[in-house]
Amino acid sequence: MPRQTIYKRDGWDEKLCVIQGWARDGLTDEQIAGKMGIGVTTLYDYKKKYPEFMKALKKGKEVVDREVENSLLEQARSGNMTAIIFWLKNRKPRQWRDKQTREISGPEGGAIEVEQQVDLSGLSDKELDQLEKISEKIIQTKPD
Repeated sequence: MPRQTIYKRDGWDEKLCVIQGWARDGLTDEQIAGKMGIGVTTLYDYKKKYPEFMKALKKGKEVVDREVENSLLEQARSGNMTAIIFWLKNRKPRQWRDKQTREISGPEGGAIEVEQQVDLSGLSDKELDQLEKISEKIIQTKPD
């Protein structure tokens, strides 16, 4: 038995209208594929193969995406902290992400040299010998 396909010239426009409606109703690609009686891989193949199919899905999803965006904005404006945080993290991720990173460099982007003096006058001879041995090990294992 040949594989079932929804792509037939007869009634194609009506089918695209239904598919667009499913997307507008918020169905996922997986749910749309199920309603069409095809696998999600076939749905992805249709998206690549038939530009009008892809356009119908995008157009339907744009409507519901815009509605959700508007609802989120209204929630943020009304003081909903979760909505505010979500909005800021997604609209301005550099300023509002959880982890902020800063890179500091020396002249011409090189390393920053730090000079620090340590008072060792309170250490015994034994402690100074131990410190010297540790320093030698560090210098020997330091990568060039």
